[in-house]
Amino acid sequence: MLFPVLLFSQSNFEKGERYFLENNYEEAKKVFEKELKSTNYYYQVIEYLGDISCGLQDWDTGIKYFEILKDKFPNKANYHYKYGGALGMKAKSVNKFAALRMIDDVEASFLKATELDKKHIESRWALVIFYVEIPAIIGGSEKKSQRFANELMAISKVDGYLAKGYIDVYFERYNNALVNFMNAHKIGNSKTTFQKLYDLLLNKMGDKSKAEELKKEFNKI
Repeated sequence: MLFPVLLFSQSNFEKGERYFLENNYEEAKKVFEKELKSTNYYYQVIEYLGDISCGLQDWDTGIKYFEILKDKFPNKANYHYKYGGALGMKAKSVNKFAALRMIDDVEASFLKATELDKKHIESRWALVIFYVEIPAIIGGSEKKSQRFANELMAISKVDGYLAKGYIDVYFERYNNALVNFMNAHKIGNSKTTFQKLYDLLLNKMGDKSKAEELKKEFNKI
């Protein structure tokens, strides 16, 4: 009697995953909300629903789901990172006074993720961006941002160079950014590294000829 129920549940879970991977969030949400009533994949479904909520920019719901996960699994870095990310995106969408009340929790969540996982790339990227975007009066600091860019460099040189390039672009040090993005592209030679370097050349430095030359070379590969 139990076997057909398990098969049905797995089929629905896989269907929800398929919709999610296709970025069909509304259909995935319908499937996973029904699947939530089953206990077979409860916490996996919670995570998917959190991701879907954030994909739909429903930050409050995303926060709710990721809070469940981080409280249930306090030693799992990714749940702290996702909770901080959802909270951070909500902070960007509200007025400055409301956002100020969230800043400490956002920072604490990202830092907790880095403490729990010494190789967690996403939380370190989040802190690189966090510390350059928030004002110095409430904790923003290029020095802090560079610290996590250096940690990324130790984990993944591509991410490290991209992070340092991101900081340089933010502060309009375009020649420095060029060196960092070129180093990242030399190692990674990926769509991401190409796009960062191409955008810098074309839109920040106004060097259309070099941008087009880069594009031709990348298209050959």
